[in-house]
Amino acid sequence: MSLTFEEARRRVDAYISQFEEGYFPPLLMLARLTEETGEIARVIAHQSGKTPKLGEEAGDLEMELADLLFVMLCMANERGVNLERGFTRMMEKVETRDAERWTRKAAPES
Repeated sequence: MSLTFEEARRRVDAYISQFEEGYFPPLLMLARLTEETGEIARVIAHQSGKTPKLGEEAGDLEMELADLLFVMLCMANERGVNLERGFTRMMEKVETRDAERWTRKAAPES
């Protein structure tokens, strides 16, 4: 299944729009973004050898990254930010600014 940023943005907006409360205030969304980032760190730590606390699940990185994406989409929707355009601009930046920053892999032999 393929999903564009715009489709994801609309799906999140349709979900949030059904509730009177609407989007969380920006600072609360920032707090949620921080909390989700911590959850990602916890899962990666567990995958990298740190033993989970007694009774704590190792976690699901796919779900935690998706939780982070959901909060980012909420922030973008609430602020009227176009993530597709922003992502395109960011990739253009790294593809030019960082074009020679790292060692490229050798071209496959034919």
